[in-house]
Amino acid sequence: ILDDPDLKDIDPTVLKHCHAAAATCILEAGKQNADISAISTCLEDCKLDKERIEQFCTEYQKNKDALEILLESIGRSPLHITDVSWRLEYQIKNNQLHKTYQPSYLVTLNVESSDSESHPDVSFSCTMEQLQDLVGKLKDAAKSLERATQM
Repeated sequence: ILDDPDLKDIDPTVLKHCHAAAATCILEAGKQNADISAISTCLEDCKLDKERIEQFCTEYQKNKDALEILLESIGRSPLHITDVSWRLEYQIKNNQLHKTYQPSYLVTLNVESSDSESHPDVSFSCTMEQLQDLVGKLKDAAKSLERATQM
């Protein structure tokens, strides 16, 4: 978009904000399964002229099926961690056959989502310090959630 010669006289920051606003409008319309009249009303409230509203709605209708397929592939809800497993890995040598003696943890998070699709488990490796940092952050998050629910 920034390389388009028709838009060279527009401030790049304004152009980025306009692009983000248009993308947000399109995604929200797709998420809400909005019809053309609802979209038109919203754009009229934003003071767009009739010609631009008609052009926007025409393009939206042409691409609505592709948008719905894209939104379905993303999913509607975040994954939930159902279980965690870990094991200690002890690296004795590296690729150059130098002795390293570095312990690390292999952590696997079992996840599921509210839709019926299956998702692969999330696995990662970390040092003891990184694992302690993760545990500390999870404890902080749990305390914050507990405080928020007590209000």
